[in-house]
Amino acid sequence: MSPKIMIRSQPRQGFRNQPVSDRPRILVIEGARNSAGDLLEQADFDVVRVENLASGLPLLRSEHFDGVYADTRDSSVRQWAGNLLQSERILESLSDGISVVNADLKIVWANSTFEKWCGGPVRHRGFYEALGAPEILGPDYSPFHTALTGTSTSTRLHTRDNRFLQLRITPLIENDKDSIRQFICLARDATSEVQQQQKLDALHQAGLELAALTPDQLAEMTVEERIELLKLNIRRFLHDLLHYDVIEIRLLDRKTGKLEPLLSEGMTPAAATRELRPHLTDYGVTGFVAATGKSYLCPDTANDPLYLEGASGARSSLTVPLIVYDQVIGTFNVESPKLNAFGDEDLQFAEIFSREIAACLHTFELLSAEKRGAASQSIDAISRAVALPVDEILLAATAVLDRYIGHDEEMAAKLHDILSAARAIKESIQKVGEDLDCAPSKNEEWHAHPKLHGLRVLVVDSDERVRRSAHAILGRYGCIVETARDGHEGVAIAKISKYDAMLADIRLPDMDGYEIFRQLQKAQPNARVILMTSYGYDPAHGIVKARQEGLKAVLFKPFRIDQLLDALEKPLDSPSCQTVPQSDNVSTIPR
Repeated sequence: MSPKIMIRSQPRQGFRNQPVSDRPRILVIEGARNSAGDLLEQADFDVVRVENLASGLPLLRSEHFDGVYADTRDSSVRQWAGNLLQSERILESLSDGISVVNADLKIVWANSTFEKWCGGPVRHRGFYEALGAPEILGPDYSPFHTALTGTSTSTRLHTRDNRFLQLRITPLIENDKDSIRQFICLARDATSEVQQQQKLDALHQAGLELAALTPDQLAEMTVEERIELLKLNIRRFLHDLLHYDVIEIRLLDRKTGKLEPLLSEGMTPAAATRELRPHLTDYGVTGFVAATGKSYLCPDTANDPLYLEGASGARSSLTVPLIVYDQVIGTFNVESPKLNAFGDEDLQFAEIFSREIAACLHTFELLSAEKRGAASQSIDAISRAVALPVDEILLAATAVLDRYIGHDEEMAAKLHDILSAARAIKESIQKVGEDLDCAPSKNEEWHAHPKLHGLRVLVVDSDERVRRSAHAILGRYGCIVETARDGHEGVAIAKISKYDAMLADIRLPDMDGYEIFRQLQKAQPNARVILMTSYGYDPAHGIVKARQEGLKAVLFKPFRIDQLLDALEKPLDSPSCQTVPQSDNVSTIPR
């Protein structure tokens, strides 16, 4: 007998408008030879004959057959059979799971991937039963019901072995739209992307919780306590979410240029205390990341020229920058004893978490700056309010003391105590302000004029505005300022107190420029005496006389602050300092 191909189908399901026979129905593709159909009829088969494959395919789609009989010498049959076998091999090799499900939700056919998910053969089993009754996560919670309407639909399943499947169900429509007897189910394993999204969501939530504090807690906690809370949360989330045991976080100190350790866990003592700075080559991977703002994967520490030992026995590392508004504020580093322990996904998660850390640190800095600023403003307000009243106490105590010196030593000692206590009050307020106010602007002022910090200055002027301005401006640079309203008060306090510099107006109610200069110089021979005048006003020629007696500096009001600072900073033996009148009143002392 010539070669034949016999393809058997599944048991008949009762096709619509087709009489059900007890005899097996066979579709015979006879071609030019008709002997095969005769033989099958004699064997008691219900035979349906067609001349070629083109005529048989419509019948296969519309009617049920128990088998197909064809002559393999027919080239069209061979091609059709080859295509079937090739299609089956393709379906079996796919990483996606494919199954054919009938209207009763029984599996008619499934490829090997789908059967692997189900733990074995699945033919004739219920679809959901084969997958172990998975949880339907939506968005379509009745996907087969939706598919019965003739519409393809998608949903997500979560199986008991913690696998996530993205399911697409497409109905197979027969001759009319009312006849849907089978579904093609295409399932993709989405476990990796779901777990990644869950991890991203967890990282985002962790970022929200890193510094989650109520307003009351923020008010009660110091900056150090907030940082400790942040470090505790960072440790917890890095262990629980990213499973890192060796971590190091460093913050860039803008003043020193150093990367100072904030958090170090699992690093050697030498590594934890190592001095690091932003640099392309000299300070290891951390220095490179801080200098470039780019993340760095080190798959093999033994063969990386930038790597400096961090954790003992580390074979690979991952370092990412902490960035706020495009500025690197620090680095985040993790290490592993395994080669190539970190990949692109680890890099993504580390960069995401580093952004959360940087945002928290920036928020803390803003809150701290706000708190410092509010406190500093309060201290400044208190200092301004008490400055002149304390000066009044000093002047009054000095005037009384002048009468008792040499007459009543006990009373004189008490007056000295009053003077010391008054000064201590003002200096304590100023010290609190210095401790609280760490703003960059103030730091810059102090660094630019270090000689002024702690300088004791006496200002003698009848204009209250000048005296207040002297307290406000010179106090900002760390000077200790006291004031007097006239020459007698100024000379009296200069006799019993020590000053580094004394400024006096030449137009005082009781003394001219030459007299106040001579009296102050006599009271404090080692102090700098500076005279002040408005636009060169000197009717008694006091400045000329004072110059003959050694006057070195004159300030013409209104003078700029930088001129005042320069006059105070110049050494006593420097050449004469004389400012010129200014037409611009910006940043000036009043007349």
